[in-house]
Amino acid sequence: MKKFLIAVYGCLLLLLAATTFVEQTYSTDFVEKHVYHTIWFCCLWGVLAAMTVVVLVRQRLWRRLPTLLLHGSFLVILAGAMTTFLCGRKGYVHLTVGSEANCFLEQGGRQVVELPFTLRLDSFRIEYYPGTDAPADYISYIHGETPVSMNRILSRQGFRFYQSSFDEDMQGSWLTVNYDPWGIGITYSGYLLLGVSMLWMLASRGGEFRRLLRHPLLKKGGMSVLLLLCLGSGVHAQKRSLPALARKQADSLARKQVIYNDRVVPFNTLARDFVLKLTGKPSYGGMTPEQVIGGWLLRPEVWQNEPMIYIKNEALRRLLHLETPYARLADLFDGEKYRLQKYWKGEQGHHQKMTSLEKAIVEADEKVGLILMLQNGTLIRPLPEDGSVEPVSDTKIQAELLYNRIPFSKLLFMSNLTVGLLAFFRLLYRGLRRSSASGSSGRITVFASFSHLTDVFFPVALYAAFLFQLFGYGLRWYIGGRIPLGNGYETMQFMALCALFLACLFRRRFPFTVPFGFLLSGFALLVSYLGQMNPQITPLMPVLVSPWLSMHVSLIMMSYALFAFMMLNGILALCLRRSARMLMLLSRLLLYPATFFLGAGIFLGAVWANVSWGRYWAWDPKEVWALITFMVYGVAFHARSLRIFRRPLFFHIYMIAAFLTVLMTYFGVNYILGGMHSYANS
Repeated sequence: MKKFLIAVYGCLLLLLAATTFVEQTYSTDFVEKHVYHTIWFCCLWGVLAAMTVVVLVRQRLWRRLPTLLLHGSFLVILAGAMTTFLCGRKGYVHLTVGSEANCFLEQGGRQVVELPFTLRLDSFRIEYYPGTDAPADYISYIHGETPVSMNRILSRQGFRFYQSSFDEDMQGSWLTVNYDPWGIGITYSGYLLLGVSMLWMLASRGGEFRRLLRHPLLKKGGMSVLLLLCLGSGVHAQKRSLPALARKQADSLARKQVIYNDRVVPFNTLARDFVLKLTGKPSYGGMTPEQVIGGWLLRPEVWQNEPMIYIKNEALRRLLHLETPYARLADLFDGEKYRLQKYWKGEQGHHQKMTSLEKAIVEADEKVGLILMLQNGTLIRPLPEDGSVEPVSDTKIQAELLYNRIPFSKLLFMSNLTVGLLAFFRLLYRGLRRSSASGSSGRITVFASFSHLTDVFFPVALYAAFLFQLFGYGLRWYIGGRIPLGNGYETMQFMALCALFLACLFRRRFPFTVPFGFLLSGFALLVSYLGQMNPQITPLMPVLVSPWLSMHVSLIMMSYALFAFMMLNGILALCLRRSARMLMLLSRLLLYPATFFLGAGIFLGAVWANVSWGRYWAWDPKEVWALITFMVYGVAFHARSLRIFRRPLFFHIYMIAAFLTVLMTYFGVNYILGGMHSYANS
């Protein structure tokens, strides 16, 4: 029975993974029709649940109540999902201003379902962020009812209504209708049982987690790391004879307030983004961004012949006959004819992925568009004189100028990776040296003194890096007026902060986690710095304006940081075989909070989805891969029944391989599969 259960479990994981790629090829409707919404798929989950019950009974898990409750919660969640699938009804209702509706069209256009009441739309409007065209919320005013908007639903007699869309003339609104009188209650009960069981397993004195905390091997620990000077980089400013604003005049513009990215910002933010997008650097030719943008406004005929438009793609450079990676604006025009137009194939299908050349053309076209917007006066939007948009405080302006001035990500990823790599190699050296300790007493004395020095330095460097990262993250939080968790850049910043925090937290008991914190935070910041992520501070889209966002994303990223620690721990164990058992105990210890954070994040996200979209699970690729990650790491808890997980070598290899599912969930879905969560890479 156990082998058959493992086989079904593995087949289900492979099926879920394969289906996400099939969805990319054939569409979401195809996989919903042929996989997710089929009887055989539900039966597969039912078979898995039935075999789980049999195994639980055979192993007499009622003697371990927290473990029984944990497995029982998954069965309750599956029962709730099955109830929703069989008994729930979902559809859409279209309301026009002044008219009444007493029915809705069931999803798929199968039939019209009568409502036991009538709805009348009094009005519909869009709320915008002050002084911008960016929507802040979509609101339908229903007669005699509370308004329906994003993250605010209308419940009546078991029917729930969600804001879905609207008519272009603003005279009509589309609401999603969901009727699920029993499934949601059962599912939420499962979520509650899951949370209780997780906390119980962590707090239980007789549980595995507390036993691992008391293990004598984990109390030994210890590491010495090496102090080396951080490598600095100098910048050689090129002298230019380009026309530009005087430095003093340009500096006076930096604090002027304008509307940019749908919020009020200092002019320095707009100018810096302009130069950064064009050149890939925050300044140009030794001039400040304000000087550059002033030069474009004063003498565009000179600046259009300046090679400052960065073209990364080599194929596009060949098409444009460029000898360097930088193009002039004049290089992109043949008189009045725009050269990029003939290379762009705008007829590709909506779901067809662009080639690298097409992406490069789009990027170059956006840069040209920025210059044209600057020249025609649409890029710079001063605050309206009628007072409709309030200026921000001088304190917030100063904070944003400071944030723009300090390259937090660049400084931290260079220093953290440098120190982390050196610390990791030092750790390997110490581990290998212990097995063959030799040498004179003088050498040992000198080495011991130097090791003591490094033991003092690295914790100080770790705390300094954490505080510096926290300061930058706090500045971004204060400037944006929200928790920075709205896009891929911000989540990578948060993950780096989590990695440093965890290293600070575990440093005293497990000093060898120090290089892990440096390395993990450095790689996360490197990804955010070099990746296709948006570092700009922008208002959130309406669906993300929810308190569920911070809880959902923060728990998920905390779990990813812990999984990354376990992966690095596995690599270290493979290098230091003698310490593999002790390192396995540490990974097993971290496995509990990591998996529980991931589970809590997934199910809080499901609650958020239910509040926003009327369904707690949509089989979106990101949702599916998060579930796969949870199930893959969940297997490692079963060392009692799967003895192979008691072997340190296998356990560490499994932790390294399991981290691939984390990478696929965060990066692979965003850049390969897409879906509703693909905005995370923006």
